[in-house]
Amino acid sequence: MRILTVVQGDYGRRIVEHLKVWAPQEWLIETVTIPRALPMVIDEPDEFVPSDVAQAELLLALSESEGAAQLVPAVARLCGARAVIVPVDNPAWLPLGLKNQIQQELSKTGVSVVFPKTFCTLTENSSGFRSNAQSYDNEVIASFARHFGKPKLKLGVDPKGEKITAVTIERGSPCGSTRHVAEKLVGMAVKEAIPRAGLIVHQYPCLASMQSDEIDKGVFEPVMNISGYVMNDEIERALHL
Repeated sequence: MRILTVVQGDYGRRIVEHLKVWAPQEWLIETVTIPRALPMVIDEPDEFVPSDVAQAELLLALSESEGAAQLVPAVARLCGARAVIVPVDNPAWLPLGLKNQIQQELSKTGVSVVFPKTFCTLTENSSGFRSNAQSYDNEVIASFARHFGKPKLKLGVDPKGEKITAVTIERGSPCGSTRHVAEKLVGMAVKEAIPRAGLIVHQYPCLASMQSDEIDKGVFEPVMNISGYVMNDEIERALHL
């Protein structure tokens, strides 16, 4: 699979570095870097995007500002993307109105798009946390999500069921926090794994914002909390608690 990543700063760079290390060998990951300083309103997107961007099936928009998000449809057109992922790890970078605008523009050209809030909620058929999860049907995005997105672990425990003895990562978060947690889990007491695993995600440190937003129906908390809850939910599932 050919992937084009749009990077504006440290947030995107860390994700891209992790993907390049752990992605399947046959994936080709290219990057286009856009300026950090962009106008609040962009009338001519092509002025800020190189015309010779690499062709790709999937566009991964790791923008860090409203201005950068406005460039997504233009970059998708230039690279010929069939699908787009726009993570919402910071709601300030993608207000609801702009999100809807991007979705409408891409829909007109037949390009599928998902907006996982946070990035580590993405699965092969949905994105988003709990009641805010939305389903999608796109094989390009699903192919990416089989490897990166919502953590999926296989845990081994000792015969007494007291300690975690092994961790296999079947799908890791795009930022790399799942691998960090996996290292810390080995040897940990089963009864302590929740909520310690979620706290370890935040210590990595998590790339999601501390801005408060609706993370579940009627529940407003810092967006960063989603990543911790997602990890704890997965530990609970893997341990069959």
